[in-house]
Amino acid sequence: SFNDSAVNSFIISEQIWTAFQVVLDLDETLVSAYESSGLPPIVRTQAVEAGLHCFDMECISTDKDVEGKQKVNHVTVFERPGLHEFLQKTSEFADLILFTAGLEGYARPLVDIIDAHNRFKLRLYRPSTVTTFIVQPLNGIPCVPFSAGQHSDDQLMEVIFPLLKHLSVQRDVRPALYERFHMPEWFQKHGIPRTDQAL
Repeated sequence: SFNDSAVNSFIISEQIWTAFQVVLDLDETLVSAYESSGLPPIVRTQAVEAGLHCFDMECISTDKDVEGKQKVNHVTVFERPGLHEFLQKTSEFADLILFTAGLEGYARPLVDIIDAHNRFKLRLYRPSTVTTFIVQPLNGIPCVPFSAGQHSDDQLMEVIFPLLKHLSVQRDVRPALYERFHMPEWFQKHGIPRTDQAL
């Protein structure tokens, strides 16, 4: 016989997954990244003085130099306030999946830094990613984009986390999300074709 955890789980690639999965976009949701050479020093100074955590990293570009060697880009990354607490607390009741339109050469080293505790069960980089929110608007949560200039941002812990906690106990998240956001209508109003199934 099956116990509750067996019924509420399934296996992909030898990993056990719970019934509640949260797919998180990387750029402008969890972090904001800038080419270091193009970032005005005052932006970094003000962000750090305001308490934002940032770090510099190198990432492999798909471009090659004149000698045929892959270029290395220097990137400055600002973490959204509450990022680590959000990942830790959300991973207690959900399987976290990272989604990014960024290439693996950029995204992998960045996520290695922000996810030192390996809270993401799966990482999806371009080109394996698709525009999932547009395809499934009834399953998505719109999020205010984050940039280095938003020093007092509280979206992760004050807005998104409580909503995810509420959704984690729902049998089906789509009615609750539709009632709150009406995303199919928003997409339609903005000329984005509707591809989802009706409720």
